[in-house]
Amino acid sequence: MPYRLPPPELVAALDAPPTPLAQLSPDRKFLLFTDYEAYPPLSLLARPFEKLAGMRLDPLRPGTQATTRYTKIKLLSVETGAEKTISGLPEGAQIEPPLFSPDSTRLAFLQDLDGGGIQVWIGETESGAAHCPLPALRLSDMIAAPVRWLDDTRLLLTLAPEGWDSPPARPQVPDGPIETEASGKKSRMATYQDLLQSPDDEMLFTHLCTIQLAILNLETSTLTPLGTPALLAAAQPSPDRKFLCVTRLVPPFSHRVPYHLFARKTEVWSLDTGEIIKTLAELPVSDEVPQQGVVVGPRAFQWHQTRPATLLWAEALDGGDPLARVEHRDRLVALEISSEGSPLSGLGGEVLRTTHRFAGIEWLERPDEFLLTEYDRDRRWRTTRHLKFSPGPNNGGPDKDSSLFGSPLSGLGDVLFDLSVNDAYGDPGSPVAILTPGGQRLVRCDGDTLFLSGRGATPEGERPFLDRFDLKTKEKQRLFESSEEQFETFVAFGPENIPILSRQSRTTPTNFYLGERALTNFVDPHPNLTGMHKELVRYARPDGVPLSGTLYLPPSYKIGSGQKLPLLFWAYPEEYSDAATAGQVRGSDKTFTRLAGTSPLWFAARGWAVLMDAAVPVVGDPETMNDTFAEQIVGAAQAAIDYLDKERGIIDPKRVVCAGHSYGAFMTANLLAHAPGLFAAGIARSGAYNRTLTPFGFQSERRSYWEAPGTYHALSPFTHADKIKDPLLLIHGQADNNPGTHTLQSERFYQALQAFGVPSRLVLLPHESHGYRARESVLHMLWEMLDWAENHT
Repeated sequence: MPYRLPPPELVAALDAPPTPLAQLSPDRKFLLFTDYEAYPPLSLLARPFEKLAGMRLDPLRPGTQATTRYTKIKLLSVETGAEKTISGLPEGAQIEPPLFSPDSTRLAFLQDLDGGGIQVWIGETESGAAHCPLPALRLSDMIAAPVRWLDDTRLLLTLAPEGWDSPPARPQVPDGPIETEASGKKSRMATYQDLLQSPDDEMLFTHLCTIQLAILNLETSTLTPLGTPALLAAAQPSPDRKFLCVTRLVPPFSHRVPYHLFARKTEVWSLDTGEIIKTLAELPVSDEVPQQGVVVGPRAFQWHQTRPATLLWAEALDGGDPLARVEHRDRLVALEISSEGSPLSGLGGEVLRTTHRFAGIEWLERPDEFLLTEYDRDRRWRTTRHLKFSPGPNNGGPDKDSSLFGSPLSGLGDVLFDLSVNDAYGDPGSPVAILTPGGQRLVRCDGDTLFLSGRGATPEGERPFLDRFDLKTKEKQRLFESSEEQFETFVAFGPENIPILSRQSRTTPTNFYLGERALTNFVDPHPNLTGMHKELVRYARPDGVPLSGTLYLPPSYKIGSGQKLPLLFWAYPEEYSDAATAGQVRGSDKTFTRLAGTSPLWFAARGWAVLMDAAVPVVGDPETMNDTFAEQIVGAAQAAIDYLDKERGIIDPKRVVCAGHSYGAFMTANLLAHAPGLFAAGIARSGAYNRTLTPFGFQSERRSYWEAPGTYHALSPFTHADKIKDPLLLIHGQADNNPGTHTLQSERFYQALQAFGVPSRLVLLPHESHGYRARESVLHMLWEMLDWAENHT
């Protein structure tokens, strides 16, 4: 069957150009906008690619599979409003989003060549002109970042080595069968896809992902190779730009896990010569990581951002096992590299230990100060502390010969934030960061204060904010809060510290402002569809848990008219430890409604009511909450229908369609299985329906199939196919590579539905993965959903 199209007005709305991607220059003088095709042609996805080591690789780029086409770069002066388009690119060039140089005078970006290969291009912010400094140079965009600014004139590049365009051919007749063997070690890994399967795969992976590091000097147009070609997964330059922290993948490769869990070495290289100064870690294949655990050994390497060349990393003290009962989960280790790059005798010294799992560091502008966050898995809790390293010798740590910081343990009690990860009302926001002239990303400080920007969830909806936060007193001062009539968010501090804001309303799309002065004038892409009613609604589940969602009604609908509309119920279940956070309102009804490709809001343009992002919380002990999953999702769905029918008089309860994507599709199938007759029909996109095929956990389920077989069976719609009576449309990408939602899930579920005579339809979208990207696929998906819903209500 050929691809179908929804009604013309929906096609026109989908084809309207999307709002460009925006980024602010480091000197805060320019807003850069990158135009792109929201839904490229299917031919882009249909390009030949290789499924290797958990990735999809395009040998002709050479790089990861491209699913978006970026087409144009524009610069807007924040001070004057003058706009210029970066010129000099070939007609129809396909590029990647650019990176500003630290001084904001240049842009670096990639261009894909039609015949294969990737070039690096440089744009000048003053003139707007772009050029390719070395046209014969070809880059690789596989694993490590392909381009990174070292300073205002030098770029660190990942080059495609000689022979990159002649990959080894796969034999037409294989040398033998595909073999795997278990050695007796325990390995409870997720159901990864696109893994290596044979020696031929290993050879091709090695060929495609081997790169040559090099430094390009733009002033002299000279290229300096670093080291020899290798399978590099990461290369992070030190703040003083004298060293690199490099992670290399090494054989033997695994056929059980993706590349980031392969055997690997992490080393310090000289940035001048590529010489290996020190090996920091040599880790084997990490295919025994406990569920929701971490690897054993050094991980999360990063440079101290306010010192010249000091590395930090985390190490598990609990064997990486979150179920182990220990006093401390992790330790943080530091290693200072001398200015001469001489190797140190130890592997670094312990700096501090964390009670819970190390979850990241944010460096402050103030020397040696940082924010450290821990995550408590048992409570789903995060704690952020303000700490400071002080210079000094190793304070009795296990590696006494190491030169590192003095102990900061005295600061461990200085807790700034301590709350549930699900507590939207209590979320303090995220620290506002800046990019320094040296290229470091630091949390901006003003004396003893920093700035926090957040979504501002409230019972009446989100009101984004900007706060000044005192590190000593922990007092907050609100500097900005979105108005009640619009949805305004803080973007960054502009020239003279005037805030740059984004602003939108129900009827006007997002635009940018410097204070009150408009910087952009993006227009409504579909004015004939914008007048739909949008309302944040609140109701309660029978067990008392508060619920909410955003209700959309057609532009022509008159509230109070008594007209009963069909309803599309769209949801994605979320897990919570308590009813209080589960009932918090998330979202806003003050935002602009942009009808985008896979959004269910197209139904409102066709005369339907849509309850978007309806709250479907699953509340309880994180270890056992899924034992009552079915009861809780049925209760949430029933409460929404009753509210919109009995209390509001808006919908016809006999014409309700349940729909969702991924875990929302899993929910949809379970609702039809456990509450037959509640819905007129269901639409499930890219879901999983047989949980025995994801035996080592799913979503937030912590138990394996063998620990909770009853739960796995009870929550598998496949096992309840005989109980489903309502029509169900299954849509799935034919090349879904998401762990747990293999295309086979929909194919086998559809066969089960057929066996019991359930009205059902299976649609497989060629070349599509977990989300749908191609214009042909998205338009056909809309046609399928609308046709199915309208024919079954």
